[in-house]
Amino acid sequence: MKQHLIAIDLDGTTLNNQSKLTPTTIKTLQTLSRQGHLVSIVTGRPYLISGHLYDQIGLKTPMINFNGALGHIPHRKWAGEYAVNVTREMTLDLLAHKQELGIKMVIAEDKYHVWADHPSSDLPEFLPAKLAPEQILNEHNLNNDPIALTIQFDPAKKDAILNAVDQKYGDFVEPRVWGGPYSIMELIRRGTHKEAGLRHLVKEYQLSPDQIIAFGDEHNDAEMLSYAGRGVAMKNAVDDIKQIADDVTPVDNDHDGLAKYLQDYFHLDAAKLQLAE
Repeated sequence: MKQHLIAIDLDGTTLNNQSKLTPTTIKTLQTLSRQGHLVSIVTGRPYLISGHLYDQIGLKTPMINFNGALGHIPHRKWAGEYAVNVTREMTLDLLAHKQELGIKMVIAEDKYHVWADHPSSDLPEFLPAKLAPEQILNEHNLNNDPIALTIQFDPAKKDAILNAVDQKYGDFVEPRVWGGPYSIMELIRRGTHKEAGLRHLVKEYQLSPDQIIAFGDEHNDAEMLSYAGRGVAMKNAVDDIKQIADDVTPVDNDHDGLAKYLQDYFHLDAAKLQLAE
């Protein structure tokens, strides 16, 4: 059987609408791993809020976080590990000018750490609701260059913030505004996308893009789906992603759409896998 790299986004793709993995999804991904395929999470999430999902599936393969800015194998040293950082200087500069720019919150993160200027109860899964003293974002606690920044902003000031970032740091960083109702943008190193993580894995494992089947639902999945030999959009994906994908799942993420697509594609015994429910 031809080995595949199965690249899976998390939110809106592998996870259901309660941000959970279903037993059918776990069993399907474990079965494919045992068959010799490389199942790799490729997510915009930091490792700190996605590592438990990696462990729940029981993966041993590389994981890509921060939309391609971090590649690693959790719980072990890996010669292929990499991180693409932004700068401490930029982080502290945005923090110093947050009021005039209309920024409500600044979060800086690396593989094992998160710093923020204050806690937030708005999005407890993504924004820190509690902070220890050493996690307060300031020049004393932030000693190194973080991997990514997350900014919560006044929606009326979005264009002003984007313009300010572009004028001062546009050659270095690239903003991505979250979809949905949230006024949040991420800043990572310009040119760093999920595709970059896949290219790294292809090189490390001596694969080719036509061995990749990648799943996604949002704009930050565009480069990954375009690069993969088979890019699959979820039924619940935004229209732009469906248009660039090679295929669309018949079922959405809240009804095991990814698992059922993989069962059909790899001719797995769906009845046995769904007994896990």
